[in-house]
Amino acid sequence: MRFASTSHPGRSTSFRDALFTGLAPDGALFHPVGAPDLSGLVPSLERLPFFQDVAAEACAALLAPDIPEDRARSLARRAFSFSPVLRRVDEHVLLLELFHGPTCAFKDFGAQFIAAAMEALLEGETGRIQILVATSGDTGGAVAHAFHGRANIDVVILYPSGRVSDLQEKQLTTLGGNVHALEVQGSFDDCQRLVKEAFQAGTLRSRLRLTSANSINIGRLIPQCLYYLYAGTRREELRGSSPTICVPSGNFGNLTAGVYAWRWGLPVRSFIAATNVNDVVPVYLKSGRFDPRPSARTLSNAMDVGNPSNFERLQEIFQGSWEGMASRIEGRSVTDTRTRETMREVHAAYGLLLDPHTAVGYAAARDHLAGGERSHDGPGSAAEQVIVLSTAHPAKFSDIVRDATGIVPEMPERLAECLKLPKQARQIGATFKELSEYLLESFG
Repeated sequence: MRFASTSHPGRSTSFRDALFTGLAPDGALFHPVGAPDLSGLVPSLERLPFFQDVAAEACAALLAPDIPEDRARSLARRAFSFSPVLRRVDEHVLLLELFHGPTCAFKDFGAQFIAAAMEALLEGETGRIQILVATSGDTGGAVAHAFHGRANIDVVILYPSGRVSDLQEKQLTTLGGNVHALEVQGSFDDCQRLVKEAFQAGTLRSRLRLTSANSINIGRLIPQCLYYLYAGTRREELRGSSPTICVPSGNFGNLTAGVYAWRWGLPVRSFIAATNVNDVVPVYLKSGRFDPRPSARTLSNAMDVGNPSNFERLQEIFQGSWEGMASRIEGRSVTDTRTRETMREVHAAYGLLLDPHTAVGYAAARDHLAGGERSHDGPGSAAEQVIVLSTAHPAKFSDIVRDATGIVPEMPERLAECLKLPKQARQIGATFKELSEYLLESFG
């Protein structure tokens, strides 16, 4: 598998180069070209009982010969000390719990893999790299924990002041050492803009060795494909059906990873892009018009994105065809009121606590099933199985969960310990001048 810029698809590079470059030199995003056909591998993945085994075999197929097969398998096993859990809710809906990693969010899969890969590929080098990351919530904590203490790597995380939960802020600001947090006086879109400007600035690129570890970096999306391959090959749990997959979406990296897995050979019936009121992609899927706008604040804050950067990767996958994308992906948006109602109803009916992001996905899945728009066998068909990606532990949003359900979710010990630590963050304005000065003073 090779990687090319979405703006210059004819110029390809290796996984290593794409990993450490982060953003393509022309300012666009890297995407896979010439990817292997995994359809022949799928039957053997169905027979593997554990996620780590699926991840190892898929990585060997995807990354070789750039990374030799045995080394790719070893890298996958070293990166994942945790697994996703596929949990059935009722006849039609399953949850794919992705919050069993160190920071209790799905971002742990990508962050742990990219950290292990970078550290392994930097062995023997004396210079340091600087990882620059914008976060709307969980990415920052996952990246901070994955890279903390890694050799030859410094991490700078930009997050929007007042727009992440207290626990999310603690997870990304309390580690210190080689992890540096910048509290930006602005929105996530401002943070994302600053990161892109940094990658495009010649002065910074000449004096620093910048790369990224959020979904700007294609190295984050490759490992996210792995849990789609795992879930989609659990044929017994899926009762033999190819699933519809519903993805709570903000910056659209997670959905893009799922679409990659489908394009490479995973049987998937269709996808649902579930957003909160920041619905620029659902609007596009219905109308063909993509109109980015400033993000609005919601309960599902990690999805508060008004100009999702991974949309250009989705466009590349479907070769710019609105009809092609809309035929495979259904867009649905969910209000905060509906999010609260869903959290309350699911707890009352099944005893399950959902974080607000998962609740957005669950509500969208229910609307899809009720409408029967994608069910070839009619509304509520018994044949259709919808996997909703459950992206964060409910304890990460305990106040919202308590207000919606009356229940305070039990907090995992690893989260409770984080809350006791002091915050370490530097405030900056949403200007490139302030970010540039900080980077050059600290690392230049």
